This record gives sequence, structure tokens and C-alpha cells, in this order.
Amino acid sequence: MSKLDDEIRVDAEELLKLVVAVFEQCGMSQADATLLADSLVDADLCGTHSHGVIRVPEYAEKLTVKGVDPTAKPEVVREGPSFVIVDGRNSMGQIGTALAMRKVIGKAAQTGIAAGAIRGSNHCGAMAYFTRMALPHDMIGIATTNAIPTMAPWGGAERLLGINPLAISVPAGEMSPIVYDAAFSGSSHGKIRIYQQKGMRIPEGWVLDREGQPTTDPNVAIDGLLAPIGGFKGAGLAMIMGILSSMLSDASYGTELGSIEDGPIPGADGHFVAAIHIASFEDVERFKSRVDAAIQQIHDCQLAPGFDRVYAPGELEAIRRVEYREEGIPLNRVTLADMRKTAEQLSIDVNGCEWL
Repeated sequence: MSKLDDEIRVDAEELLKLVVAVFEQCGMSQADATLLADSLVDADLCGTHSHGVIRVPEYAEKLTVKGVDPTAKPEVVREGPSFVIVDGRNSMGQIGTALAMRKVIGKAAQTGIAAGAIRGSNHCGAMAYFTRMALPHDMIGIATTNAIPTMAPWGGAERLLGINPLAISVPAGEMSPIVYDAAFSGSSHGKIRIYQQKGMRIPEGWVLDREGQPTTDPNVAIDGLLAPIGGFKGAGLAMIMGILSSMLSDASYGTELGSIEDGPIPGADGHFVAAIHIASFEDVERFKSRVDAAIQQIHDCQLAPGFDRVYAPGELEAIRRVEYREEGIPLNRVTLADMRKTAEQLSIDVNGCEWL
């Protein structure tokens, strides 16, 4: 453990152990608590702190007083050779989405491509966690999810669209795999909360206030409108991802999910996953070598002023993962204080956690 400005480096395994204990105390089985906790710590290891352990208090509240069932067991309600529909039964989203991803990986090995739709679910965290599950099987993983509306359609000033992220993971050979995971907004509420905690101004172009005017004030942004990336293009893609995530499984769409003011409706979320079996289309080694070449081309690109390197999607996260495993995950004091408060409310002894 070491201090960095207002951050503390925390060992990933120690952090995981505490977060597992929190979710077990909320009523989850050890297996489900471990999966849920791992998804959050994994996000922090990648530097995606907006989807990391900052979510622990929120998740604990969902599981104890906000109507999400900690003991729910997602189940397959319909399937065919190349598709599956999973009902989360009001479990946390990570549990049902992981089940669906495991199913489509198995099916894609036989059919080349398989897809899964999930309903009856809740917040499922960073989507790359699920797409990376396909990589050891020499498959391309795809995942998206719907979200409570926080974004206006292009030209509007009303929360009608979720930021509905898309994640895709592509295997490589000698290089790190390509891992893309991003919402169709300039930022997320989780990231804005990080800026608010640190007292930092938000970069221009991320957020609009409630009247649709740009703002860099995180306190105004929390109650404002997230701005779509690429204008009407980002807003349109967010709508498409919302449809894929909800209407194939009969999950809720858009404003049916709840609101920022009133919170999410438990068990209303939907997600969508898919896997592509590379060997069904192309020789795997040839495919991977071509992906390596594409990444190398990115590395060899002429640099723009102010840059010292060009990274392929997922490379920075892979570098952080190695660094944070060795040196600890940097977490700010507000996140740690909130975790301590949650643990103590659940009667968890945190005296051994010197970093809290």
C-alpha cells in the first residue's frame, strides 16, 4: 500500500476479499458474490474506476433495500442451436450475463456464431468483462446493455436515451487482444462522480445542463444530460443498442427502466451478447497474425503533436492491469471511505484493512 496524492494503492486480492465479503453479507452465494466482486475489481485493475468498487455502496443497497434479489438464480428460458434467452430472475446483471456468455461460447463452437439475450436483470457493470470471456476460446466477444435514460436524442433536451455501451474483444497473436468498451456518450455518470469526488472540472463536450447547454461543472453535470459522442451518430447508435438489449428478450426499454430521479426499476434491465468462432471463418493463426499486423500499423503511425505513442483499443487497460497487480490499484479516499461505511453497516470487521 502506498499513497499517491489523494489516492491510496490497494492490493487487488485484498480488495477482492473485502468486496466478496460485502456481497456475501448482502445474501449472495459465495460463487455469485465472487463473480460480482471480481467484475468490479477487474474494472479498477483496467483503470475503469467508474465501474469499479465505487459501485459497492450502490450495489449493496440494491441487494438489501432496493429490491434486487441476492439469491436469484438466472435460468435459460429458451434456446436453439445458435441462440439463448436468459431470465435473470431479478439477479445482479453480472450473474445472468456471464451465464448467457458461457452459453453462447459453447454454441458458437458448433454453429460459428451464437447470440444471447437477457431479461429480468439489473446493472451489469463494464461490458468488456464478458466479451473477454470469449478470447481464450479463439472467439470474438460482443456485448451491449441498456441503461436508465441519461442522454437526450440529438437536438433534444430530455432524458430519453441510455448511454447503452458496446464492447467487443478480438483475439490477437503476439500482441494484446483488441478490447473496446465504450458508451455512446462523452462520459458516464460513474466517471462524473469520480470528477466530483476529486473536485475536478469535467472536460468540455461531455455533459449538458438540464436546459441542454454545455457545462464543465461536475455538480451541475450530475443533474444534467450526458452528451452523445459524434452528435446524431452517437445518439442513433445508443438507440440501436437499447433495442438489441431489450426488445429481443422482452426486457424494458428507455424510460420503462426507471429514471435518475426515482432510480431503476428492479429486474427491468436487458442485455445482449454474442460470440464469433474464428475457426469457422478463417484459419485462427492467420487471423491472429493479421490482427497483430493491424495493431503494429497503429503503433507505427506518425504521431500527432503532443503524443508519444498510439495505442490500440484495450492496450492501456492491459498495461494498467500489469502495473496495478504489482503496485496496487489507486483508489481515492472518498471511494474507500464509502466502502468502509458500507462494510461497517453490514457488520463486517474492517480492522485488518489498513488501507480503509
